[in-house]
Amino acid sequence: MIYLSSFKLCDEILTNPNIYPHNVFRNKDMPTLFFSPVTVLYGNNGSGKSTILNIIANKLGIKGRESIKSIYGTNFIDKCRFSLGEDEETGRLFNNVPEGSRQLKSEDILYEIKKVQQQNVLEDGILYDYIQGGMTKEEAENYLATEEGSKQIGYILFAQEKYSNGEMAMLLFRDWLKSDALYLLDEPEVSLSPANQVKLAEKILSMTRYLNCQFIIATHSPFMLGTLNAKIYNIDTPDFRESSWSELDNVRYFYDFFKKHRDEFETKE
Repeated sequence: MIYLSSFKLCDEILTNPNIYPHNVFRNKDMPTLFFSPVTVLYGNNGSGKSTILNIIANKLGIKGRESIKSIYGTNFIDKCRFSLGEDEETGRLFNNVPEGSRQLKSEDILYEIKKVQQQNVLEDGILYDYIQGGMTKEEAENYLATEEGSKQIGYILFAQEKYSNGEMAMLLFRDWLKSDALYLLDEPEVSLSPANQVKLAEKILSMTRYLNCQFIIATHSPFMLGTLNAKIYNIDTPDFRESSWSELDNVRYFYDFFKKHRDEFETKE
């Protein structure tokens, strides 16, 4: 399913080139991005791939977005343009993205892991989640004071003892990723071993095939890039060039590194 068909970033040129988020995309052509069921924004640190995800989330009003409050940021978002996809069953254009759509950032994952590792922030974190879900602060506090609320805290504490960071991250993705939604994932490989990165990529592919999900992912993980079979935009290039995963610098670095040490992996007779 394709809920978001295309997105055009604001290409206005300001007199002051150092104003965020305009400064992130200096010397870029700012082409229109066209999305597949799985689209990857690849780039090295500071390339702007995470910023693009957050701009999309702000423009579409997606849960999990990080607000850009400055007047320049607001103007930038206002001048971005997008088009929605069509329902594959009815052929009608979507009026908006699904309500369950969500942006998930690497720091969200790390925060959740940290939340179950520190008792003193555990209840505050859960309280925050319930308020974000629509409860008032008083309603959330009253719920946590009930027997059921105490059990929820206990479950999380149990998970802390039972699972590693990577395992916790995989469980979080299992709980967060539901059917019929658009997901913007920012470096989801954080805390995951290479094997779990591949498992997550395979889960993402399954969700696009069978559960009507669409994913736009910012990553430079060669394991995810090689598994996702996605449309890849190289944000390091001036024109956000569409590339194959084996062409990307980060992937080539891994390839050259292991090729250099090939003899250490080959069985010696």
